Amino acid sequence: MSDSVIPLSTAAAPAAIGPYAQATIAGGFLFSAGQIPLDPATGEVVPGDIAPQTQQVLANLAAVLQEAGVTWRDVVKTTVFLTDLADFPRFNELYAAALGDARPARSTVQVSALPRGVNVEIELVAKLK
Repeated sequence: MSDSVIPLSTAAAPAAIGPYAQATIAGGFLFSAGQIPLDPATGEVVPGDIAPQTQQVLANLAAVLQEAGVTWRDVVKTTVFLTDLADFPRFNELYAAALGDARPARSTVQVSALPRGVNVEIELVAKLK
């Protein structure tokens, strides 16, 4: 196993909006950057409340996972940032539907603000095959 850190990117997820990679591969793991609900085609925030924003974030992360050749079943940890924990029940329903029977460890925290005024951001760590 190489000791190098390899950046990973896919056009199926939004391009990084700063000096970082969509994800990096190191030590047999994939580490994603935090994904916010940006439409990969336009780079614009998906409008709406927690539901469409969560669905877009999960789709963006699924695209990163696919590019790395893994699935939600390979995810070992997610960290979720919400601007309002009152959104947690709806978020959790959508998260559960997207992940199917995958059950990675998860932390969820409320934050005062997220980039571009969005409601949700998620990052993950996955084991590579």
